[in-house]
Amino acid sequence: MKTVKIVGVPEHFNLPWHLALEEGAFEDRGIDLQWEDIPEGTGRMCQLLSENKTDLAIILTEGIVKSISEGNQVKIVQEYIASPLLWGVHVSAQSDFEHLSDLRGAKAAISRFGSGSHLMAFVQAQNEGWDLNALQFEVINDLEGAIKSLSEGTADYFMWEHFTTKPIVDDGVFRRLGDCPTPWPCFMLVATNGFLQENKILITHILEVINLYTSEFKNIPSIDRTLANRYGQKLEDIQTWLSLTSWSQQQLDSGVLENVLDTLQQLKLIEKALPLRHYLEDI
Repeated sequence: MKTVKIVGVPEHFNLPWHLALEEGAFEDRGIDLQWEDIPEGTGRMCQLLSENKTDLAIILTEGIVKSISEGNQVKIVQEYIASPLLWGVHVSAQSDFEHLSDLRGAKAAISRFGSGSHLMAFVQAQNEGWDLNALQFEVINDLEGAIKSLSEGTADYFMWEHFTTKPIVDDGVFRRLGDCPTPWPCFMLVATNGFLQENKILITHILEVINLYTSEFKNIPSIDRTLANRYGQKLEDIQTWLSLTSWSQQQLDSGVLENVLDTLQQLKLIEKALPLRHYLEDI
């Protein structure tokens, strides 16, 4: 058995991996795939990849592209989720904020610098026509930290995946002022360069397994109920999310990658783009 470490967020997007693990699909290929949930998100996963504490990650596109641009020795192996991520823009339900425009000059809670919540705050600000240089941030680590920060007033708003945070909105803790979709496919499967150099055939086996599961995922009987039960969601919310979400079995298109790089440069989040071969692995 070959041990492979993989990390991802503890969210409904990643259920295909857990189903494959529970059914022994990787073990059948001689792979001991060890999954670890990372509630802190993309910034933390970028760190784990750079420190070679994981081999693979399911990670936000904009976060890993920024990290690779800054020297992280990682490549995108394949697009995982082909659809955009719907980022809800949340405030404390007790706050006076009523509209997105009210957040001009307000402080954003972010899981950490380089995370999706950090980078998408810039996309949101650009959409609203705000001064990007005036953005303020409070690092809160994870969703629990965001609840604490917004309720105590150390930050004013928090961007996180719409459906993950919806139970918190329904409970009257957060109020959602709007949504900000990513302008590109949202999640990528990535691997460290060192792992790729030594395990090309192994990566092929992993892709064959997960691509089979993702291609058939929506056809699993009562998958909406399974998701709702496992992730504490309302059935109608999961059904809406499933209708908006598509899994991929293809490599990220180079034109889409160029759009991500152009956007990150326009937002002054990276100094320069590297040649595309530094980002995409040819399996």
